[in-house]
Amino acid sequence: MASGVKPRVKVPKTASAGETITIKTLISHPMESGQRKDKEGNLIPRSIINRFVVEFNGENVIDVTMEPAISTNPYFEFEAVVPESGEFVFTWYDDDGDVYTTSKNIEAS
Repeated sequence: MASGVKPRVKVPKTASAGETITIKTLISHPMESGQRKDKEGNLIPRSIINRFVVEFNGENVIDVTMEPAISTNPYFEFEAVVPESGEFVFTWYDDDGDVYTTSKNIEAS
């Protein structure tokens, strides 16, 4: 388990129905590739976020597969259409089986 992992998400609180909004996400994670060594010369075990999924009211918005070359603290910015009021659910999957989830509600008018 990676220590200090913290997901952060920025979603507008309101939008017009059918409006395209910008969503920003960042997760604090060391993203160890499994190729570096510690001070004693031992390999640091691989620990990366390997998948990022966003759903809105149960419907898939984005599904990203990540590889070891991705940077520490992965940041994603993308656009989504808001057809109605609802909830965005953000999920990050770690190599070690940990799953980090957060959600944000949006009110459509």
